[in-house]
Amino acid sequence: MATIDQQFVEYIVKTLVNNPEKVVVERKIDEKGVLLSLTVDPEDVGRVIGKRGVTAQAIRVLLRALGTKQDARYNLKIVNTDNDEPSKADTPKNAEDEEMEDEVETEEEVEAPEEHSELAEKTRAELADLDDLDI
Repeated sequence: MATIDQQFVEYIVKTLVNNPEKVVVERKIDEKGVLLSLTVDPEDVGRVIGKRGVTAQAIRVLLRALGTKQDARYNLKIVNTDNDEPSKADTPKNAEDEEMEDEVETEEEVEAPEEHSELAEKTRAELADLDDLDI
């Protein structure tokens, strides 16, 4: 059974990608805290990372907020299934790394403004439903 942190990341990522059935979140606990390894379809990696890493960073910020509530430190690793060599954007980050590193640019489709607002409204409604959960 998936833990609340796995379900949280899975929910967010599945709303972003074109192939939600290929989203897998694995959880591992080590001396640094909880490591969540996210695997998505290779064509969806750009959507999950976002332009200049903004989307991945936003997911990490949300995880940090969840960690505050759960008294845990979370790291998110985006697993690159395209090749065996992990990219710079795939490694877990801490606050110091985030401030010091150069941003990685990735290409992603640009949605039309009306599609974007519909997606935003749908996501807000789904997140509001999550607020009702007792976690």
